[in-house]
Amino acid sequence: MAQSMLLSTGIHYENLPQRYVRPMSERPRLSEVVSEDVPIIDLGCHDKEKVVRQIGDACKSYGFFQVTNHGVSMESMQKTMEVGREFFHLPVEEKMRFYSEDPLKKIRLSTSSNVAKDTVGNWRDYLRLHCHPLEEFVHDWPSNPSSFKDVVSAYCKEIRQLGFIIMEAISESLGLEKNYIKMVMGEQGHHMAINYYPPCPEPELTYGLPGHTDPNAVTILLLDEQVAGLQVLKDGKWIAIDPCPNTLVVNLGDQIQALSNGRYKSVRHRAIVNSNKERISVASFLCPANDAIISPAKQLITDESPAMYKNFTYDEYYKKFWTRNLEKEPCLELFKG
Repeated sequence: MAQSMLLSTGIHYENLPQRYVRPMSERPRLSEVVSEDVPIIDLGCHDKEKVVRQIGDACKSYGFFQVTNHGVSMESMQKTMEVGREFFHLPVEEKMRFYSEDPLKKIRLSTSSNVAKDTVGNWRDYLRLHCHPLEEFVHDWPSNPSSFKDVVSAYCKEIRQLGFIIMEAISESLGLEKNYIKMVMGEQGHHMAINYYPPCPEPELTYGLPGHTDPNAVTILLLDEQVAGLQVLKDGKWIAIDPCPNTLVVNLGDQIQALSNGRYKSVRHRAIVNSNKERISVASFLCPANDAIISPAKQLITDESPAMYKNFTYDEYYKKFWTRNLEKEPCLELFKG
């Protein structure tokens, strides 16, 4: 059964299988999607105060931004996309060694979002990898393609360092010490999803991923430069994000919204699919340690802005997140103060 559920089988569909068809009220309404200039921040800028200010403005207005001169090599980005594509082009039997429907499993290939909970399938397969500490997980990663472990390991190391730089800037933009978020998060977890969206016969009827917020702190997304698919919600409208060469997309997750006492928003975003072309993306998630206690920063609590959220551990939050359907109301609503 599992094998037949995977989309990366090479099967060509003339029509969208019924299990992926969304009810009329839940379809993407692609004609209503708008284009808008979105924040692109040059992390190589020598004026660090300007960079911090730009990041703060983007976090407040959008909940996401794009970065250039980010320190992740173009070669590493390109090779990661290539090896991810190669993995999904492997024979089904080879890939199935990694298949699991357990959302808490550290290394797994799966489909949709949460097979046990999704009432309608999402047009996506993905390989989820835990990445920190690397030496604990890398030996269980795929060894086919032969370069997979080396390429993805190198990319993980660069992305993790970028994540710390971004979190320092977010801390400073909130008026906190630059190490504040890093200290609160503890020994941060790091995992990755290599997403594969095959050509879809009727993209107006389904999603690669429906609108959702991320449960972690910060997500760094490497997009397919050839095929657009990411959209973010701003002021009630879905905005299409056009991939820019050598640029990474950063979006805030629920933990930053809680820590900032709601000043910064965990951005609602979704992935649409393409009728002619497959699409690959690589999402890297930086997460608090399981025992990290998340709460609004005391410096951000005032009589006018009381604490919006209760104290909780990330482990509590993450387990609650995976008991729900992805497109339900944001999980953070369950932790309101």
